[in-house]
Amino acid sequence: MKKDLKHRIIEMTKEDLEKIEMALLNHLNPNLELVREIASHLLFSGGKRLRPLLMIHSARLCNYTGGFEIEFSTIFEYLHAATLLHDDVVDKADTRRGKKAAHIHWSAPKVVLTGDFLLALSLDIAARTRQPEIISVIAGITRDMSQGEINQLEKKGKLDLTEGEYLDIIEKKTAVLIQGACQSGAILAEASMEKQDALKQYGFHTGMAFQMADDLLDYTSTKEALGKTPGADIREGKLTLPLIHSLDNASPKDRTWMESIIADNEVSPEPFELFKEKLVKYGGIEYTRKYAQDHVEKAIQCLDRFEEGPSKELLCMIAGYSIERKV
Repeated sequence: MKKDLKHRIIEMTKEDLEKIEMALLNHLNPNLELVREIASHLLFSGGKRLRPLLMIHSARLCNYTGGFEIEFSTIFEYLHAATLLHDDVVDKADTRRGKKAAHIHWSAPKVVLTGDFLLALSLDIAARTRQPEIISVIAGITRDMSQGEINQLEKKGKLDLTEGEYLDIIEKKTAVLIQGACQSGAILAEASMEKQDALKQYGFHTGMAFQMADDLLDYTSTKEALGKTPGADIREGKLTLPLIHSLDNASPKDRTWMESIIADNEVSPEPFELFKEKLVKYGGIEYTRKYAQDHVEKAIQCLDRFEEGPSKELLCMIAGYSIERKV
């Protein structure tokens, strides 16, 4: 039987993943044990480590041989974990990666401050690269992700959210971090500006595809696969592309009904199943899937200028995996 992309990626990166885990553990050395405990609750709860892998193999694709790509890749996992801790508090999420969110176990202030610690840790490691361009990339990521989260919060429950507004939100909330990981790998390798830009664009398209696929999973996956109850987006008043497109194309009667479901923060399973049928009927699911696939194809095209090899193969696989994954 042909192995799926996830298992092929894991097999191909087994050694890297083991080293990433060790580096994450070794760098996580706060003065307070409580901070380590809260951070570890999320950090070591089954994350895929895609962002570190993207930095590592972007650097290797640009012929980096300095030997520090594993250590520096932790920047992006710590930064990612920091944003997840903060987001779960803001969104009042109950679960993350199949277990209770950190703020359910500890107070919100402690969780937020732990997120701040992880952010500072990522900046500290970025400074160790002695590459001002990488530090600038990290600063830009934190700025854009903060603005993206605020923007989404401001537009929460807005039934006339446009596709353009949605795209701007997901670029800042998701794509910039993946984009930054790829760009930083190229910077670390002191690659040409052309190669830096190519990997930056690869990261952008992969990140956009990843978030669109994530938004689809909230309507197409199961509680067991997601590790949380599907439909979290509409319960939180977040309009994503499948819903935006469907609302734009729905009949007045169906649009009114769909808006009433969105307004119900505690939508029950039966209406939610009917709601999903509307997303299929009005093309929201298929439209989003095709949009994400287009981003994947553009991401892979960005790698055309690079020589064939294991890192290029892996980056192509990760782009494809962004929309093929089940969780």
